[in-house]
Amino acid sequence: QVQLVESGGGLVQAGGSLRLSCVVSEIIFRFNVMGWYRQAPGKQRELVATITNGDRINYADSVKGRFTISRDNAKNTVYLQMNSLKPEDTAVYYCNADLIAPQLMRYWGKGTLVTVSS
Repeated sequence: QVQLVESGGGLVQAGGSLRLSCVVSEIIFRFNVMGWYRQAPGKQRELVATITNGDRINYADSVKGRFTISRDNAKNTVYLQMNSLKPEDTAVYYCNADLIAPQLMRYWGKGTLVTVSS
């Protein structure tokens, strides 16, 4: 069974930075898309950033210019560098891995909490 383990969350002041890591139990290149999602209290889970195995990257408008997603295939790890953090970035951040074919299979980590104080 695929396991995704996030780390790097914590408490940071507004304007600060954090780097999240997601270690995957399998070779990440086999997944078509890797990504980060977040869920704030009382809100639905939303996409933060994704990266394909062809290194095509997509960001939510709310994090463009502040967050950077990257991957290290040799370490089976995906990162999310978060700069200029805002209180509205407070959420549980989840790592995701998608296999598209022959049918969509989605894998999730348990999440890591990021709290940004004002």
